[in-house]
Amino acid sequence: MNDPFKIIEPTVISFSGGRTSGYMLWRILQSNNGLPDEAIVCFANTGKEMEETLKFVHDCEANWGVPITWLEFQQAEAPKDRFKVVNYKTASRNGEPFAQSIDQNGKPYLPNPVARICTINLKIKVIHHYLKSIGWKHNENMDWVGIRADEQRRAAKIARHRTPLVAAGITKEDVGNFWGGQDFDLGLPNNKGVTMHGNCDLCFLKPTNQIFTLIKEKPERAIWWMNMESHAQSSNKKFGDGARFRKDRPSYKQLYEYAKSQQDMFSDLNEEAIACFCGD
Repeated sequence: MNDPFKIIEPTVISFSGGRTSGYMLWRILQSNNGLPDEAIVCFANTGKEMEETLKFVHDCEANWGVPITWLEFQQAEAPKDRFKVVNYKTASRNGEPFAQSIDQNGKPYLPNPVARICTINLKIKVIHHYLKSIGWKHNENMDWVGIRADEQRRAAKIARHRTPLVAAGITKEDVGNFWGGQDFDLGLPNNKGVTMHGNCDLCFLKPTNQIFTLIKEKPERAIWWMNMESHAQSSNKKFGDGARFRKDRPSYKQLYEYAKSQQDMFSDLNEEAIACFCGD
């Protein structure tokens, strides 16, 4: 049986900063005796990742001796210049790349479940522009992503050779067990390998009750998201409440106010997270 983690051609390892993609990276390093010359690991920072996520990416590169290229979106006239290389110390931590993406066309435009421009601008295009800048003839078939075998809905949309964890039958329990035996780990709650805190702190693709819980846990998390919605609404007054990340639930300001009242208003919602490129 072929080893799904063996790299035999130019490959981009997309590291989301979560436990699943971290485990994928570890398996790749084991199967290839380190990182092959024809592979590159990229982490695209939106500026809204949890601090624990940034530390985890840094811990992986430091403990495993693997180079990880940290990238961020930046506003620029030419699309090819809409990225910059950063590192653990210089990475944005206050949503700067995300805010620049929202304002890049001169008028604020918020991403939403239908138009996920955050994923496109902050992750996919940033990595693509960087790889072209170093001479790679990049296409998406080169990209490996950390999707597990128990994420069939996500896995069905991506070619099997790009999801080695699927090919290897790896589940969230496997990921959780692996990190339970390591000397370091992502400093966020581990629910059998996954965490509701992962990726952008209050990503609009997370279920309402999850966002509400995260705001109750740390109310200041809502401030940036509230400000972006207020910014979009004030600049697009004719759209009113339409200038929001989600129109099918309360605004971030409303969720913030509900959280301050300490009511469990959304605990009974049976709402699933919407999958995106960011992964775990």
